[in-house]
Amino acid sequence: MLKRVADAVMRIAASFALVATVHAAGLDLPADPKLLPPEQAFRFSARAVDANTLEARFDVANGYYLYRDKLHFMLEKAPPTLGSAMLPAGHAKHDEFFGDVEIYRGPTIVRLPMAGASSEQSLVLVADSQGCADAGVCYPPTRQQVRLVVPRPGAAAGPQVFAVQPRQGLFN
Repeated sequence: MLKRVADAVMRIAASFALVATVHAAGLDLPADPKLLPPEQAFRFSARAVDANTLEARFDVANGYYLYRDKLHFMLEKAPPTLGSAMLPAGHAKHDEFFGDVEIYRGPTIVRLPMAGASSEQSLVLVADSQGCADAGVCYPPTRQQVRLVVPRPGAAAGPQVFAVQPRQGLFN
C-alpha cells in the first residue's frame, strides 16, 4: 500500500515537473490544457451558519474534480473546535494515481459542526484539498483559508466569504 502511494506521488510530481519545465521554456504541449490555478479550479468559500455550524463550499470548475478523502478542515486556533466534517457522497472513479476513489464535481457543500464558539467571534477556517484536471494533470495538496465571524444568536447566517474573490467583470 505504501509503495502504491509513493508511486502515485512520484507520478504526480513528474507530471507537474513536466508541465512546469515546458511552460518555463515557453513551449506548449500538444493540445495544451490551459490549466487553471488551483484557487480557481477549486474555488473555496465558507460561511458561519450559527455558533454551532460552519458551511464550507468548493465550486469545482468544469473539467476538474476534487478527491473526497483529501478534504480536511481545521480552525487556525481553538476554541472553538471542529467536529467531523459532514461530507456529501461523492461519485465513484477509478483514478490512475489513487485507485478507486470518490470525487466531487461542481458545487460541493460540507457542513462542519463546531463547539465552543461565541457570538461575533472571528475565526479562520483552513481547508486542505487535492484535485485533478480531466486533462490528466493532478495538483499538489492545496491550502486555502477564510476569515469568518460567528453570527449573533437568532441572526441570519453570515455571508459567504471567498478565499479568492471571484472575478466579476472585465477589469477586476
